[in-house]
Amino acid sequence: MNSLRVLILVLLTALSMSARAHAFLEHAEPRVGATVQAMPGELTLRFSQPIEGAFSTVKVTDAKGQAVHKGEVHVNGPVIRVSLAAMGPGDYTVTWRVVSTDTHVSEGDFVFHVAH
Repeated sequence: MNSLRVLILVLLTALSMSARAHAFLEHAEPRVGATVQAMPGELTLRFSQPIEGAFSTVKVTDAKGQAVHKGEVHVNGPVIRVSLAAMGPGDYTVTWRVVSTDTHVSEGDFVFHVAH
């Protein structure tokens, strides 16, 4: 019975360590699913751990799939910033793929809406 408890403890510890090994999106501005009054000049993503800028990407597209991000993606520790073109009302999709400093890949996407 003791060996079973030890095995379960080891497995739970390993699972929790692997879960911390990936960079998870903690905050976005504009926020995930938000409605903003005007297109912001910049998109900011904050992750749970530092990101490797050379291997990480962020794309922002309109409803037609046209890119609205401009310039390079700027990475500072766990924060990624990218400039956005002045666009009108509509839904915009943010697609991100990041590599954390411990080389684990995370990816995801979300939509925000511009009202005016």
